[in-house]
Amino acid sequence: MVNLIIDGKNVSVEEGTTVLAAAQKYGIDIPTLCFLKDINEVGDCRMCVVEIEGRRGFAASCIEKVQEGMIVKTHTPEVLEARKMMLDLILSNHHKDCLTCIRDGNCELQNLAKKFGIKKINYEGSMNEHEIDDKSPSIVRDFNKCVLCRRCAATCKNVQDIGAISSAGRGFESCISTAYNCSLNDVDCTLCGQCIESCPTGALHEKENIDDVWKALNDEDKYVVVQTAPAVRVALGEEFGMEIGTNVAGKMVTALKEIGFDKVFDTNTGADLTIMEEANEFIERLQNGGALPMITSCSPGWVRFAEKNYPENLPHLSSCKSPHQMFGAIVKSYYAEKFNIPREKICMVSIMPCIAKKYESSREEMEVDGVRDVDYVLTTRELARMIKQANIDFASLADDKFDDPMGEASGAGAIFGTTGGVMEAAIRTAVDTLEGKSIDKIAYTEVRGEKQIKEATLNVAGTEVKIAVASGLANARKIMEQIKNGTCPYHFVEIMACPGGCVMGGGQPIKSSKIRATVDVAGLRKAAIYSIDEKSTIRKSHENPVMTKLYEEFLEKPGSHVAHKYLHTSYSAKPKYELGK
Repeated sequence: MVNLIIDGKNVSVEEGTTVLAAAQKYGIDIPTLCFLKDINEVGDCRMCVVEIEGRRGFAASCIEKVQEGMIVKTHTPEVLEARKMMLDLILSNHHKDCLTCIRDGNCELQNLAKKFGIKKINYEGSMNEHEIDDKSPSIVRDFNKCVLCRRCAATCKNVQDIGAISSAGRGFESCISTAYNCSLNDVDCTLCGQCIESCPTGALHEKENIDDVWKALNDEDKYVVVQTAPAVRVALGEEFGMEIGTNVAGKMVTALKEIGFDKVFDTNTGADLTIMEEANEFIERLQNGGALPMITSCSPGWVRFAEKNYPENLPHLSSCKSPHQMFGAIVKSYYAEKFNIPREKICMVSIMPCIAKKYESSREEMEVDGVRDVDYVLTTRELARMIKQANIDFASLADDKFDDPMGEASGAGAIFGTTGGVMEAAIRTAVDTLEGKSIDKIAYTEVRGEKQIKEATLNVAGTEVKIAVASGLANARKIMEQIKNGTCPYHFVEIMACPGGCVMGGGQPIKSSKIRATVDVAGLRKAAIYSIDEKSTIRKSHENPVMTKLYEEFLEKPGSHVAHKYLHTSYSAKPKYELGK
């Protein structure tokens, strides 16, 4: 342990700790901008400078390691003036259209300007002008609002091992760009949105579809239905000041009905349907031969990564569509026929924690007989904006339930929202099917936890089944390389593009670097997801009566010709770069 003094307070921390981390541990606030714990710790922005007794100049606290007897002062007049000058310089080349910015009210730069009482910009002069990149169906890149913190580039490279964006240019021409300054749509970007979650300003944000949905809701010829993913309900409340991980499913349903949706359904039911098909597909491959390991295909960012980087491994992906695409296809076929609604009249809106779902819904494969499975995808953040636009007092809403007959779901469907959840849900059904009976074991804790690649070996009906769960694309790459080299030991693999799974998706409420450094956001949201499962009366997908009825009345059986028509898809190699576009 190292003992030091920060602002007159005795501090004791482990050797190797930074001054910033030591201060945070003892509740001493030091402002930051470029800092992102474990991802971007470079000391570039200088907002975190402190004074160290006996040393000339200032030290960047995010990279300065503690030393025995060190005396640190975080808010002397000189330190405050230095920070204010740095902030003034950053703002001098920033487009200050805060009131119309998507991050207004949740912008780290805006918060710093308020904290330091910035009333005018002292350093005025030329400003960079960048063309806005909105070609992608998922991400808008507006680098007129970039502060060159490099958090997005560090996340893309250090966390996801993609490197689709990085620093370019020198001096005043410095910017964050792509290969040949192409659109994110045309480079090796998976559209996972982790760069958005990392960005402190509005330089990166999702492609909004709110106006499209309002237009559909106001169209009397449209029958507009909505479905909500499991991870949305444990994060939406944060946009209204509630504790991280609060389950607001009931209030969310009420809000959606007040907004005007004709029906409010649960994507968890679609997750149960995915398990019915995916577990059957895995058993077929295991018993009758097929590309093993089979890899889940629920995460569109992961699928795009595989298509661009490992086309030779595509036969290993499950042919199952993701839950919300399956659900959209069923609503526009089975449900439409059952309730005598013309399927072309139905508008399906998905509320997702993921911006890659916007891309997924636009894929040409995601339609049946010329009818799109899903018409619009909104993120958790977009739903919050719609609720606010409708002037709904979310916190005071009473709880309501999802609409029948597509509103009943199992706990297995709920845990899709976290890393390991898809695997655990699939195993619950696959084990019962292979054993020919209901097994008492429900929780497969082997695939839970924070480890980036989780492994387990299960003995199922006398067969040894090796499974793995990878969270984040850097870890997905490790498994794909094993498959490519013929050294992969697994039979079944779950991969999610976003570290931590959907609860930390690119469309979830954005948390400041300070909160991310001091609060286990993923852990709190995951705990809420598992709580939903534990409280469920049905915890296995194949025991959901909605599934039983759906297969009896329409799909026949898992893996049938009808099931493949509506619930399965295919993948193909995609170029990593389309430089001429």
